[in-house]
Amino acid sequence: MRYIIIGAGAVGGVIGGRLAEAGHEVVLVARGAHYEALRDGGLRVATPDGTRTHRLPAVRGPEPLGELRADDVLLLAVKTQDSEAALDAWGPRPVAGGGTAAERLPLVCAQNGVDSERLALRRFRNVYGMCVWLPATFVEPGSVSAGGTPLSGILHLGRYPSGTDETAARIGAGLEKTDRFEAPVVPDVMRWKYAKLLANLVNAIEAVAGPLAGEDGLTDEEGLALLRRARAEGEAVLAAARIPYAGEDEQKEARGDKIRFEPLAGSVRGGSSWQSLARGTGTIEADYLNGEIALLGRLHGVPTPVNDTLQRLANTFARERRAVGSMPVAELTRLVDEAVAFLQEV
Repeated sequence: MRYIIIGAGAVGGVIGGRLAEAGHEVVLVARGAHYEALRDGGLRVATPDGTRTHRLPAVRGPEPLGELRADDVLLLAVKTQDSEAALDAWGPRPVAGGGTAAERLPLVCAQNGVDSERLALRRFRNVYGMCVWLPATFVEPGSVSAGGTPLSGILHLGRYPSGTDETAARIGAGLEKTDRFEAPVVPDVMRWKYAKLLANLVNAIEAVAGPLAGEDGLTDEEGLALLRRARAEGEAVLAAARIPYAGEDEQKEARGDKIRFEPLAGSVRGGSSWQSLARGTGTIEADYLNGEIALLGRLHGVPTPVNDTLQRLANTFARERRAVGSMPVAELTRLVDEAVAFLQEV
């Protein structure tokens, strides 16, 4: 198999780098300064077991590759707001032996949120979900880092909307060949992704008000209380929608002590949304995290003022390129309280 990593940022870059270390053929897809850095200097991957530079083929899009190969795996690792553009670009590409990528190749959605799989299934016949538990950072062109050890990540994998097959098993085996990933192939991968969605509700809080865990190891209790409120809304809408998700005990059992985080020199403490703001991309994934909870709430009659507010503020910060983490958590809490009070009045 050849792995084409569409979006070689934090998650895509680390997965691509680890696959290359294990001898797999990898192509990296990136844009702008990141693409130029990959093309000119290779991909630098920093991990607790050392830093390696991988000289891998790098492209901006599918055109330089010409006809795709029948053994290609497309691993989609862009933010969900960029999924449609990527699907439009890669789906129509011809594959050796006939047909298109959308008709013949497996597409793995290695992303936060639960919407990309549905977007992909409109175009691609063979769609796979991946629940990504992988602490990784990308803020500088050409460089990514992953602070997890002894494993870099746990990547539950399965067909979308459900089931498993030989292709999923082969992809999982390829990931586990790295010795740095555990890749359980499961028939209910979306149950794991909805659990991750609940965990990712913190992303907007960290992007707007800063990480909940400081460099001193202390937790911001006010921020943690806000996260509990956002998660409670999420659990309520999933219950109303009758959407199952992996419970806390099941997740802890799956992860165990397999991923211990070791801060790396020069790495940042924030998650994916924090990193988007830090890079000044102008977009953020809040519509597909807190916004997913808001959508389900409207569909099923469950108020979601906490997630509504977090979604709105995260988008404002991204659009106006405000400094990451620049709103005091007390101010963020006040704005959430105002939204809750307004909803109660109307």
